[in-house]
Amino acid sequence: MTLRNLRALWENAGGVLSYIYIVVSSLVAIGISIMVLLMRTVVARILNIDGNSLNDQEVSQVSSSSTPSLKNVKRVNIYYGTQTGTAQMLAEQLQHELLVKTKDDIIATMSCLSRLEVETLVDLQKSPNADSTYSIFIISTYVDGNPPENCSWFCKSLDEHANDFRVSKSHLHNLKYAIFGLGNSIYEDNYNKAAIDINSNLLELGAKSFFSIGFGNENIIDSNTGGSFADFDDWKNKLTKYLTTGKLFKPISTPIIRSSPPPTKSEPIDIESSSDDEEKENEPINNDKSSKSGTVSSKSTTDLVDLEELGNVMTKARRKIQEDKDDRAKGILKEMVTPELRQALTKQGYKLIGSHSGVKLCRWTKAMLRGRGGCYKHTFYGIASHQCMEATPSLACANKCVFCWRHHSNPVGTEWKWKMDDAEMIIEGALTNHYKMIKEFRGVPGVSIEKLNEGLRARHCALSLVGEPIMYPQINKLVGLLHQKRISSFLVTNAQFPEAIRELSPVTQLYVSVDASTKESLKKIDRPLFRDFWERFLDSLRALRDKGQRTVYRLTLVKAWNVEELENYAKLVELGNPDFIEIKGVTYCGTSKASTLTMENVPWHEEVVQFTKKLASYIPDYEISCEHEHSNCLLLANKKFKINGEWHTWIDYDKFHKLVQEYYTDATPFTAFDYMAKSPHWSVYGSNEKGFDPEETRWHRKNGNKDISGC
Repeated sequence: MTLRNLRALWENAGGVLSYIYIVVSSLVAIGISIMVLLMRTVVARILNIDGNSLNDQEVSQVSSSSTPSLKNVKRVNIYYGTQTGTAQMLAEQLQHELLVKTKDDIIATMSCLSRLEVETLVDLQKSPNADSTYSIFIISTYVDGNPPENCSWFCKSLDEHANDFRVSKSHLHNLKYAIFGLGNSIYEDNYNKAAIDINSNLLELGAKSFFSIGFGNENIIDSNTGGSFADFDDWKNKLTKYLTTGKLFKPISTPIIRSSPPPTKSEPIDIESSSDDEEKENEPINNDKSSKSGTVSSKSTTDLVDLEELGNVMTKARRKIQEDKDDRAKGILKEMVTPELRQALTKQGYKLIGSHSGVKLCRWTKAMLRGRGGCYKHTFYGIASHQCMEATPSLACANKCVFCWRHHSNPVGTEWKWKMDDAEMIIEGALTNHYKMIKEFRGVPGVSIEKLNEGLRARHCALSLVGEPIMYPQINKLVGLLHQKRISSFLVTNAQFPEAIRELSPVTQLYVSVDASTKESLKKIDRPLFRDFWERFLDSLRALRDKGQRTVYRLTLVKAWNVEELENYAKLVELGNPDFIEIKGVTYCGTSKASTLTMENVPWHEEVVQFTKKLASYIPDYEISCEHEHSNCLLLANKKFKINGEWHTWIDYDKFHKLVQEYYTDATPFTAFDYMAKSPHWSVYGSNEKGFDPEETRWHRKNGNKDISGC
């Protein structure tokens, strides 16, 4: 065979081999394609989808030219709280189901409750798309009925909002939500407690449930469908169908009932009086049987009394008052806090100490722990808000002010007539409870270890939580114990106990509430119990004038009630000659049968500024020194605190503690000038910061219009 023939044969063989290679490659490619299609079909059946890819579906929803306008798109926000990852997995399944399987256009997002704030829900319900926006919560219940650790902050914040008198019961009125909980019925009372609590708190804030709450039960025996995953699938399928049927929104009217329903908040719980004259004027009318504690049923404040029974009701009321007087004469004293009041206060976040004292964490303490700014006392006087404890040694008061944030459920009286706890026990109990509440902020977004540790060393105490602290018979001992611990004292009194003011030992700063400037308006606003309330009020201002330490008038402006009395206010300033005058717009605390205040009575900040300027024109010894816009508050200071053109409204706390200990040792007198300090530029009226500390972070709502620092 010639060389030419061999070459031709080789070329033919190469062609055959190339053809075989192409055929085999094609068969392999076809086989791979068939395998991919088979796998896709199997996965599609497993996931119960129609074969369209997620990306294609999402693109068709958002970017297709045939997609309806965004106004017709439903927005579903899915929030999960998880300890082991189960709730997150279920949330992902629901999001996938809504994005892929639904026929309607739905935009579904998912996020962890650890990143959710109550204020975010407020913004959400105020958005232009609120009517087509739905919020879905999937949360498991952890140890002892608690929510998962990663969402405990949100749950606690939501509970505080729901039980805070200052928060409107329509705070979330336009929020539509649904909830699915994960738990185990073996734990009985704690079964799905986290989901139940969120549901109750959302309802309390006016939110509307658009779909019935679902429970996933790990206990297969008690589960309706055979376990928590099957329970969720059943709930998810019904929810998805509901969202895609196009039905009009219809809220679920049946709420989940708590195991111990909270007491009525808007009606008085405990009604008491003590002076003989006041007893004749304020005898309680009650058509129910009263206990020895003086508790009046909330029902009795609304039910009508038959005229034929009125005589019996009045007789019972007088007999009750006489029994109390007889018991006191025998030395039998009852506790100030009744079981009903204790339950109500505890529900509202108060930590009760003994039988008549309490402590609560101020929202500004929480804000500064998170680096969101301090209160007006930080701006005006230099306190560290995250190191301030708000407390009271007396929950009782001698007034029923229309703007009282307690809505008059606290006890009242004109003298101390209850069992008394020792001052040492009150201080230790207050600090212990305060520090426990501070420790709960460990791990909360924005709270640094440094700030948390500082918060665990209280430096200031605001004796202004509620009630009348100066009524407490051991008030001087209590203040002295605070000073021994190098805790400054800011004590507020309602100007009805002038002798107690005169006998009060030095405090860091003494406040008197001046809520009105005439007898008529004071009676209308403060509604005092004493018959000689006006004389006591004026005498209290005279007593304030003789105090050597820093003194403050605190004016609360109620529009249409007390903002037109400038000349009379100026006369009261001359009478008491305070070092400072705080002027603050009233805070609306919600609807109450005990008060007729509405939002219309709350002045705008600019109105407070104008009032302050006008008042300053009547009192030439005072000028506007500081401003805290967020608190709707300004400070008028005596010009003697303006040294070389610079304000000195701040306090040198180390110097104060040195001076007060010298006073305790040998009665060495000292004055407000001895412990004043220079005010920083940002706190002074007219600064660009408007009283907000530039070292803190100012937080705004998403719309950028409203500052929420401190919220």
